[in-house]
Amino acid sequence: MGFPLSRLALSLMLVLAMAVPASAVEVRDMRLWSGPESTRLVLDLSGRAQHSVQLLQNPDRLVLDIAAGRLRHGVHAPSAAAGVIRSVHITQRGAQQLRIVLELAHAVQPRSFLAPPNAQYGYRLVLDLGESGVAAAPVRVEHSRPGARDLIIAVDAGHGGEDPGAIGMHGTREKDVVLAIAKDLAQQINTEPGMRAMLTRDGDYFVPLRDRMRRARAQNADLFVSVHADSIRDRHIDGSSVYILSQRGASDEASRWLADQQNASDLIGGVSLDDKDDVLASVLLDLSQSAAMIASETAAERVLRQLNQVGLVRKRQVQQARFMVLKSPDVPSMLVETAYISNPDEEQRLRGPAQQARLADAIHQGVRDYFHANPPPGSRFAQLSAAAKPAM
Repeated sequence: MGFPLSRLALSLMLVLAMAVPASAVEVRDMRLWSGPESTRLVLDLSGRAQHSVQLLQNPDRLVLDIAAGRLRHGVHAPSAAAGVIRSVHITQRGAQQLRIVLELAHAVQPRSFLAPPNAQYGYRLVLDLGESGVAAAPVRVEHSRPGARDLIIAVDAGHGGEDPGAIGMHGTREKDVVLAIAKDLAQQINTEPGMRAMLTRDGDYFVPLRDRMRRARAQNADLFVSVHADSIRDRHIDGSSVYILSQRGASDEASRWLADQQNASDLIGGVSLDDKDDVLASVLLDLSQSAAMIASETAAERVLRQLNQVGLVRKRQVQQARFMVLKSPDVPSMLVETAYISNPDEEQRLRGPAQQARLADAIHQGVRDYFHANPPPGSRFAQLSAAAKPAM
């Protein structure tokens, strides 16, 4: 037979229940990444967490509070400064809260979110600190004479920073090899008269997928090439493949553009949509997308043909998919899977500078062939192509 609890005992139990969180969350690791336009702090967590972010001034600081959070023994704040973050301080505020204070070089635009588990990591709390008022570095364009312009090729190295991409059996990370290939490709493009390359990332940092597309459009890119290294469970599969946007992906993106008021003042194929009615805006967007998709397929076929001369091509026809980076409404775009990093032999080849250069050269030659056959009017490339043709 039990004994009735006194009011004092009940009150003490309630206080204890409130003092001890029902499910404490452990911070198991901290990683800091910096790029030219943002800085990212990632916390590896033992589970879901509630958090809050507060900005302070004089001096500029950011306070991140994690409810019921605690720091795993042996985990320390990053010691070196990175990007806009000058230093990181951690305080355990009892059992109820873990506080992380970031001392900042200047004011930022913060964004935080809880990322679900994936193949590499468990739950992660991600804090992105955008650089206020910092624009992407302009592309230097050299003109041969007034009215002529260089073609701009946007070269996108997949993944980066917190996102390693696929990882080979021997630890090769996709983000590293595709950055090496992308840099080599950009260098080769820059040796081509009438062409200039821009890299969506030139170091080990993450760029959100839509931002990659936006950076290409901001530089008026004539072509967007995203470089990747595929992975699959069957380690015997090898070869390259090239993708363009599927019709379903284009339809989804068109609906998003027409529904998003922020896009209304943007340019689609050089035409603003903000003063057009819904029907006309839809027609203009459809025309721009259709032209970009036709050009994407033609350019992708040229690149695939060149890759076939480097090694085995897994898929001999240009493939279609709904990859986010291919959804630009007015920039022809392709995604090149250079090899299967999950195949040990291909992984070994991908690690070598010689194979990286061969893959970059194949993509470059395919891009070059496409623009030789389809030089945009008013471009320096069109002038050079016309000058190279024999006189009739």
